[in-house]
Amino acid sequence: MRFGFVVPWGDAAEIGELAALAEAEGWDGLFVWESIYGVDAWVALAIAATRTTRIRLGTMLTPLSRRKPWELAGQVATVDRLSGGRVILTVGLGALDSGFAEFGEVTDRRVRAELLDEGLDIMKALWTGRPVEYEGRHHRLRPSEFPSIGHTAQVPHPPIWCVGALGRRRSMDRALRLDGLVPQVTDAAGARQATLEDLAAAMPGVRDATAGRRFDVVIEGSDQEHSPAAWARAGATWWLESMWGAIGEADPVSAAGSRLRQGPPRV
Repeated sequence: MRFGFVVPWGDAAEIGELAALAEAEGWDGLFVWESIYGVDAWVALAIAATRTTRIRLGTMLTPLSRRKPWELAGQVATVDRLSGGRVILTVGLGALDSGFAEFGEVTDRRVRAELLDEGLDIMKALWTGRPVEYEGRHHRLRPSEFPSIGHTAQVPHPPIWCVGALGRRRSMDRALRLDGLVPQVTDAAGARQATLEDLAAAMPGVRDATAGRRFDVVIEGSDQEHSPAAWARAGATWWLESMWGAIGEADPVSAAGSRLRQGPPRV
């Protein structure tokens, strides 16, 4: 199992400092959330790339339905080159309570899923380095010969992790076609992270669908409340330590730094 840390709060320069600390303390990755308005996630990750040489850097997560795929593809490629091929992109529909309606973003779940699928298709096509022609319900591209400085350092592209709703065929098919699963469960009450039992029940199907290739199963939580070792036994390959409660503290950056200095959980 690998261990990452999700920064709960911080400006771009502070995220760079936290990334350097995470690398020094033996963590395997550092992740930031992509807000509708606030600190730019990809600027922060670019700074983190210049402060580190080993750890993975990525988002947790990017709501692709509200991004222009070509702009995001360029940001991901830029940071991937800058970091020497260390980017991980995590995508999903996003949490509506993070300001979707307030900023006029699409809130319909079906439409957001369509935008997510089209965005993934377009980004992967752009990262090939060839002119792209695309005709979708929401996005239409004509081949362009406009010059690009470069594409991704990782070939064919950086790993893409995707939220997948266990038991929802379309959602799971999308995630299983990619490089990693962030397992959730959706019901009448909304979406929640999968439990150990949920994941254990789903893993036979996950293994069958991804046999013969590297595929990650990603769990986010606090090792003060959960056992990363138990999640590893259930099939998880990444544990992302998160401490969202620190946002309400007087100095969330210092709180994050203190947790990073303790090092990753032991399994």
